[in-house]
Amino acid sequence: MSLKQQSKYKKPGKLIFRLTVIVVILGAISALIGKNFYDRIYSPNVIVNDNALFYIPTGSDFEDVIIALEDGGYLQDVKSFKWIADKKSYTSKVKPGRYQLINNWNNNELINTLRSGNQKPVKVTFNNIRTMPELAMTVSKYLECDSLDLIEALNNPDILGYYGFNKATIPALFIPDTYELWWNTAPEEFIKRMHQEYSKFWTEERKKKAEEAGLSPIEVSTLAAIVDEETLKKDEKPDVAGLYINRLNKNIRLQADPTVKFAMGDFTIQRVLKKDLLTESPYNTYRHAGLPPGPIRIPSVSGIKSVLNHTKHKYLYMCAKEDFSGYHNFAKTLRQHNNNARKFQRALNSNRIYR
Repeated sequence: MSLKQQSKYKKPGKLIFRLTVIVVILGAISALIGKNFYDRIYSPNVIVNDNALFYIPTGSDFEDVIIALEDGGYLQDVKSFKWIADKKSYTSKVKPGRYQLINNWNNNELINTLRSGNQKPVKVTFNNIRTMPELAMTVSKYLECDSLDLIEALNNPDILGYYGFNKATIPALFIPDTYELWWNTAPEEFIKRMHQEYSKFWTEERKKKAEEAGLSPIEVSTLAAIVDEETLKKDEKPDVAGLYINRLNKNIRLQADPTVKFAMGDFTIQRVLKKDLLTESPYNTYRHAGLPPGPIRIPSVSGIKSVLNHTKHKYLYMCAKEDFSGYHNFAKTLRQHNNNARKFQRALNSNRIYR
């Protein structure tokens, strides 16, 4: 075979070799690029301990999110997160909230959670609350909103009127319990949610019981608040409720000491004096007949149920027991009541409780 012929056969072989090398190199480059893309998207990038909670305040933009993630030390690679966030359009879709981060999450999982607004709800608990400022302070400990913003909403006649309440009756809206809410729930949304829970609580059965007692749901709560302040004993509350319903039915003034304390703005008073009974206020049931304008506190569920399921008896009077047990002596006549009252007054004097 001549040199020309040998050369002719060698050239295709070299070409194939070169092409193979090029293909291998391109494949390697593609593999590296693919791995880089894969790592940016799916490699673990979140570092947290015990499933940390990450907060994005209302009004935050993407830069605020980056700063918060960096300050918290939640990301191994911030650049890859930014890159994926841009590709998934999260940079313009930041949603405020309280998010649970899971250790070793990848960028895709983190961004999907933040972009969708898939928050971790907050469990908000309130009970044994007297005033609206106290409620606002308690709720604001759980939520993003400030207590002052909550108070402003709770005093807004337009918001309250929309749900059928006013400044005097608004305590009746709140049913003490534990509720799951979003951390960034606004004050108006909080009131809306509480009205939904109020509507759920007041079933047709409970409304019927209220009607049978001659009361509206708000009036039930108003009376329940007085019952709650009269006694801490759950087993006694139906008896106390029954007594006040007896007085209402007979058009006798309630003469409830807690309403005097409310009118005076001091629930710490242990001994209500005769001069206190003269306090001028629509809430003073010694001076004004019927129920006060609204609840003197947020009533407990047990208080509401005690009114709806009040004991049917003939008692018209009650006085705290002289043994300071927290229970009461009940009486059908004023004479019996005066005897009970004298025993309690002697006990107060012997213990030097004058106020």
